Amino acid sequence: KIITLIINPDPKSLWKNVESDQNDPFWKLDNEAVSAQFLDKSIVIASKRGRSHANKGSFREDDFAFKNFSEIGWSVIAVSDGAGSASLSRKGSELACNSVIDYFEQNLNASILNEFDQVLAEHHAKTTEETSKKISHFVYDNLSKAVHFAHQKIEEFAVKNETDLKNFHATLIFTLIKKYDFGYAILTFGIGDCPIGLLNKDLTEIKLMNWLDVGDFGGGTRFITMPEIFQSDKFSTRFGFKLVDDFSYLMLMTDGIYDPKFVVEANLEKIDKWNEFLEDL
Repeated sequence: KIITLIINPDPKSLWKNVESDQNDPFWKLDNEAVSAQFLDKSIVIASKRGRSHANKGSFREDDFAFKNFSEIGWSVIAVSDGAGSASLSRKGSELACNSVIDYFEQNLNASILNEFDQVLAEHHAKTTEETSKKISHFVYDNLSKAVHFAHQKIEEFAVKNETDLKNFHATLIFTLIKKYDFGYAILTFGIGDCPIGLLNKDLTEIKLMNWLDVGDFGGGTRFITMPEIFQSDKFSTRFGFKLVDDFSYLMLMTDGIYDPKFVVEANLEKIDKWNEFLEDL
């Protein structure tokens, strides 16, 4: 009897870790990690080049940026995931994150923020339709300008480098947050398939601060580089707000984490899946 015997090598042994080209004008570190102070809490960020990118020596496409504005009490963090199909998405994600920080550096002024502080105090004391409307207006007005600014900066960079805007396709999520005596005000924006999860103090509830552009097909994701997002009637629903007494974790992640750890979008609503994730970490 003739028997066919096939011996496959261990798949892990086939993966290579080829360094990216440091001479590329848009090169960045293959892996980056930061830990620091964020408000009265700690922040930990890790961005690691994907295994398939490492295997062929291409670049890390994700990026992040954050800043504490200690003089006004606000902090901001931005996360972006460059599209695998876009040739310069590594630069698009970097520009998206840094532009958000730049915008708030230039535009978070005391007079606007003092007015918002007052509205929040009133909202905490007694939530009314009027305070809710004022908060929604503030969130949309200030965060949408940061989104427009990020889009504009990427567009300007594309024109300057004589290349198509779509080459910089990247998702973008960011959070503006401040600690008050009565709790934390958390303002968010999201475009693309990157979730923002807020876990309560005793890890019994998860609040998703944004909805995901997942779609039923590969092209379902939207990007900060797409001009049409600003004309969409869904644009205003991309902004979120929550006032909480305290929280255990505020997590912003790209699909490099969300896909393997949560698998499907529905699992993001399940607190047991988040607790499994925390155990894993």
